[in-house]
Amino acid sequence: MALLLLLLIPAAPVVALGLLGYGVATLGRRGRHRNVAALLGAVAAGLYTWGLLHVAGAVVEAEDGGASSSPLLPCRTPGQEERAAKVVDYSVDYVPLRFVCETTGGGSYAAESVPGYVNPAVAGLTLAAAVCAVVPALVSGRRGVKGPAV
Repeated sequence: MALLLLLLIPAAPVVALGLLGYGVATLGRRGRHRNVAALLGAVAAGLYTWGLLHVAGAVVEAEDGGASSSPLLPCRTPGQEERAAKVVDYSVDYVPLRFVCETTGGGSYAAESVPGYVNPAVAGLTLAAAVCAVVPALVSGRRGVKGPAV
């Protein structure tokens, strides 16, 4: 799990910068929908990276075995001390991005380590990027765009 975080944290900004570079470099050319899709994808990858950094911070806090480490620090929520006292382990979900506290008896709950706007924004931006990339191809195919004359 920590290995996957170590792989995703450097990869997500590279994807974001690559999409941003492509989108900005081709702004003046035809195919504006692809440019917009690349820019939306870049913002989505950047936000996902922001969420990954929050999850990585929660994992570092959870793995810190020092004093006051039980219950796990990311699982402590003010006013929910009873629930936090039952935490026995944790896991990480990557879609949607969250730090999950696992409790005795097989229960679990998501800690508040990832800002609430990250997952909805990433989902919306990813969907918008996919629509901007796919719809123009579908529309041009329906219009019966003719190829060069033979």
